[in-house]
Amino acid sequence: MKYLVTAWVVLLIALHQDFWNWPDRSLVGGLIPIGLFYHACYAVAASLTMLLLVKTMWPKHLDEDEAKEAAAAAKNKGAGK
Repeated sequence: MKYLVTAWVVLLIALHQDFWNWPDRSLVGGLIPIGLFYHACYAVAASLTMLLLVKTMWPKHLDEDEAKEAAAAAKNKGAGK
């Protein structure tokens, strides 16, 4: 999974250079230039990629440590009353 996600990120970086849209002056829906539409779709893809990265690659031990610290702080706060 790690290599697949890495390949996807590299592909996404390469797709950011949309030189094929530069000479194209067509409009999407008669309103939005194709380059702007492409970058709007790219922004959605980048956001979904970040979600994928967080869900699949986030180190789980960081959340566990934070939860333990929060529980200890709550316990100490309750014992101090």
